[in-house]
Amino acid sequence: MKTIHVIDSHTAGEPTRVVMSGFPDLGQGSLAQRRETFRDSYDHWRSAIACEPRGSDTMVGALLLEPTDPRCCAGVIFFNNVGYLGMCGHGTIGLTRTLAHVGRIQPGEHLIETPVGVVGVTLHADGKVSIDNVESYRFIANAEVDVPDIGKIKGDIAWGGNWFFITKQTPAPLDIAHRNALSNYTIAVQQALEANGIRGENGGVIDHVEISGDAPDGSGARNFVMCPGGAYDRSPCGTGTSAKIACLAADNELGEGERWIQQGILGSAFEGSYRKGERGVMPTIIGQAWITGTAQILIEESDPLAWGIGGVRP
Repeated sequence: MKTIHVIDSHTAGEPTRVVMSGFPDLGQGSLAQRRETFRDSYDHWRSAIACEPRGSDTMVGALLLEPTDPRCCAGVIFFNNVGYLGMCGHGTIGLTRTLAHVGRIQPGEHLIETPVGVVGVTLHADGKVSIDNVESYRFIANAEVDVPDIGKIKGDIAWGGNWFFITKQTPAPLDIAHRNALSNYTIAVQQALEANGIRGENGGVIDHVEISGDAPDGSGARNFVMCPGGAYDRSPCGTGTSAKIACLAADNELGEGERWIQQGILGSAFEGSYRKGERGVMPTIIGQAWITGTAQILIEESDPLAWGIGGVRP
């Protein structure tokens, strides 16, 4: 019997499961190296934690690790039902709230190490969390992809900690009632990007598709974000908001220090702003997370689904 201690939270509706203890030792390398070890040797642990019957298509896991950078209060590797994430905005907010919940940090400024760089966070006294995300930038403006049975879709390819294709073209209003149509559309765009070999810088896989439009209540913008694995983001997506802000800055539609309100498909919102970076922008995202539970995940060797539905037994 293997036992894993986890703490669950949600950020604007999107879940995060922080793995506190019970995970195999990944060694002492960089976070990027340890993520490779995770992927190559312990991927069955990912599916056991994030996939059914214990998890779901929406679950994002956050493996809490000791950082290599002594300035940081924690290191983290984010993962989901199909693989691994470079950064995760909502997950970082959830992780910060979890670290506060267990008494590891107090309100104030902190640094968290991720496989794609060090992220600054501020835990505010009211429970909100500010993230100083990795530098974000637009790689290609007005890229075009031909999507079978839909036609040509134009959008920006941008980095916000993950690769995004951001389009204003939508098959339906950005409302939760239209989630099936929006999901089918964005998955088709994901598949077409891959089939046509359209990628981010250095061959980075564009595994997130974001539809961007006006908020129905006129208070800013609203998005619909399709994540890897076929599940849409319930939150406004922190890395997606960062990528969008980079595009707005590149088009001179948002000034340095100006406030941007980004709603997700549920109507929950993040607040964003930026300062100029060397290449793009240094975004700050503000959101809030709530603790939803604590659990001991048990893995029984005799269980045929011990390592998750679709998972491969070690």
